[in-house]
Amino acid sequence: MATFQVELKRVVDDSYPIEIGFDLMDYLVEDMKNGLLGGKQKLAVITDSEVEKRYAEPIAQKLEEAGFAVNIFPFPAGEKSKTRRTKEMVEDAMLAKGYRRDCGIIAVGGGVVTDLAGFVAGTYGRGVPFVNYATTLLAAADASVGGKTAVDTPLATNLIGLFNQPQKVYLDIATWKTLPQRQLSSGMAETIKHACLATKGEFFDFLEQHMEELLALDPALCEHMAEENCSIKYHVVMKDERESGLREVLNLGHTVGRAIETVSDYRLLHGEAVSIGMVAQLHLSCQMGHVTKEQVERVVKLLKRAGLPTEIPEYIDREALVKKLYTDKKVKNGQLRFVLQKGIGDVVEFPDGSFAAPVSEETAREIIMKMD
Repeated sequence: MATFQVELKRVVDDSYPIEIGFDLMDYLVEDMKNGLLGGKQKLAVITDSEVEKRYAEPIAQKLEEAGFAVNIFPFPAGEKSKTRRTKEMVEDAMLAKGYRRDCGIIAVGGGVVTDLAGFVAGTYGRGVPFVNYATTLLAAADASVGGKTAVDTPLATNLIGLFNQPQKVYLDIATWKTLPQRQLSSGMAETIKHACLATKGEFFDFLEQHMEELLALDPALCEHMAEENCSIKYHVVMKDERESGLREVLNLGHTVGRAIETVSDYRLLHGEAVSIGMVAQLHLSCQMGHVTKEQVERVVKLLKRAGLPTEIPEYIDREALVKKLYTDKKVKNGQLRFVLQKGIGDVVEFPDGSFAAPVSEETAREIIMKMD
């Protein structure tokens, strides 16, 4: 018997810029002309049905005028479309249009689009370059930054996917003006989550001082908020790109949040579900002595000012919600695990270096049943 060792060591630089500003379409086109995607001349614009006409079509037209071959590949808007079936549909449509390895992908839309398009880019032709053009506050705060791409299945959310970093991210704050108020509030949930886990409360103070102005889309304040979101997420992802430890802190509020989003059959938007999940973890953190009742009330008050729900809707089957917690990706060896706040502006790090605490089903059920 013989053994042959295959040496494939490599150093990978996954760094990329994030452009934050207003009306960034022309910047995107100029970057494409300057070879951002390696000089690819055939571009696939992946988007959803809500964004297609407003943003994807103008971007595609500008790219065509610049000499690129462009096709738009839309899919129905909404979290229900973030599935393997939709990914297959987009890939088949690209194949039918003659897309091969010599192409690039531009994701135009919110978090569902960037998640799905990044996953397509990571597997199409065994990997093609892509950029994200984020058109929602939620995508700007969370989904378009960090390289986590995935789809949902009936049994779990975000467990089928890969880490795939874009070549660049564009956060076009001007696009927020076209969002319904409910979508703006949904995006604010991830922003408040960031403020709860980092900057020792400074970002939280900023949100408390300016929430109404931010929801009214004050340009300077929104730009600062976008920069803070990126900075907080960057300083976590930089230290733990593959979510082996520290990056779990970005799942603050998501154990209950993701479960309730699914159990609601997506009647709740992602941010609305995360807001309820934040309240659940606050009660758990308070019970375990990591936050005070006053701090719980302070966070709940800010969530309400952002127009977010803080209670479990009556139509939710709470026992089904408890069972759904086990589909969370932080579950290990059948044990529920929660990321917990430490005051406002920090998270709990445990003696073994982990950032998620094992929690019994009985304790999780008690918290959920008490939430009015």
